[in-house]
Amino acid sequence: MDTSPLHTKALTLYELNNLVAQVIAIDMPGQYWVEAELSEVREVRGHCYMELVQKEPLTRTPVARASAKCWANTWNSIRPRFEHATGQRLHPGMKVLLCVRPNFHEAYGFSWIVSDINPEYTMGDMARRRKEIIEQLQREGVIDLQKELSISMFAQNIAVISSSGAAGYDDFCNQLTDNDMGLRFKVTLFPAVMQGEGVEDSVVAALDSIMASEQEYDAVVIIRGGGATSDLSGFNTLRLAENVANFPLPIITGIGHNRDESVLDIIAHTSVKTPTAAATLLVDNLAQTLSIVTDASKTISRNVRHRMETEQRRLQQASTSFTSLASLVTIRQSNRLKSLSDKMGFASKRCTTDSQHRLTQLSTRLAMKAPMSLQALRHRIEMFERRTESLDPTLLLKRGYSITTTTDGKIVRDPKTLSNGETIRTQVEHGTITSVVTATE
Repeated sequence: MDTSPLHTKALTLYELNNLVAQVIAIDMPGQYWVEAELSEVREVRGHCYMELVQKEPLTRTPVARASAKCWANTWNSIRPRFEHATGQRLHPGMKVLLCVRPNFHEAYGFSWIVSDINPEYTMGDMARRRKEIIEQLQREGVIDLQKELSISMFAQNIAVISSSGAAGYDDFCNQLTDNDMGLRFKVTLFPAVMQGEGVEDSVVAALDSIMASEQEYDAVVIIRGGGATSDLSGFNTLRLAENVANFPLPIITGIGHNRDESVLDIIAHTSVKTPTAAATLLVDNLAQTLSIVTDASKTISRNVRHRMETEQRRLQQASTSFTSLASLVTIRQSNRLKSLSDKMGFASKRCTTDSQHRLTQLSTRLAMKAPMSLQALRHRIEMFERRTESLDPTLLLKRGYSITTTTDGKIVRDPKTLSNGETIRTQVEHGTITSVVTATE
């Protein structure tokens, strides 16, 4: 059969696509359940458009891709049922089990039309991933690190990670400010995305900012108020859990609702359900500290007052006893002082007499020994003078000797110490001879 363009009637693109649509409708008339991962999800005018992908398990390399659509009349019934069952919205990265039928439109090409989504499959995958993360944290030995920290008794400087302007953040601040005991807190907001795909990166970045000045804060509070329970997926990631587990400050979470517990809640120091509950926890903590300090202050005041009363009684008793004993002590000390004065007078006279006698003896000995000592010293001086004269170098020069020195005044004793060309000076009786060394032996 000749299929060359010259002998075969060409089809228009519409005719070709229509032919493909007829083939698909005839050969694939039913619906199929398919497992896939969502790479993109968006809603347009009530319709839900999805991009499906299948990845190789080890390398996570895509091996298949397809587009899927869920029309508004179907999506309006599937969405609330799915979100109620799973507690999450459809989002990229989620594993889903879809009931689909093929559709090839002449103008828009091929896509799968979604008629149902099985929430149990997604719940199972979510539970499996959550379990894997928890097991990984346990293997790393970090799952209880936050629990080992303690919230300071005086925790007042609080770093808050929350959406800027969120109702939950306002509730938290109002609860702290309007506490019944008038306690004061300093709150610093670190804005972050608290729902959707940006949660992990945004919260980790906020933690890094707090870490840069960690000494300024007593605790960190991560709160999320007013959001849907379907937006908790961002708090179930290994990277965020590891950052929280290894953070040096205690972290309090208030991001869930009564029936939800994220991985972040498990890893945190303390988990409460709402921002208001997180604020109440901090108020109660400081109130308990105030109670302890107040009780201690009352106890100290009571003990000091009791001790002062006791010491006043002791002082009064001692004063009475002192008055009666003062005169007796005065008499005894007066007699003792008189006795000591008499002894000192006698000892002083005796000491003076002994010293005068000793001085007389020393004076006599000095008069006898002084002339002899002077004569001996004169003799030694004369001997030193004669010895000094014998060492006078001018005497040696007069006898015909000479003294040779280098230019820096060192006496030459060995010609080997001299170098060729070096200048030397030779002193004789009537002058000095300057020479230059030409050779040494």
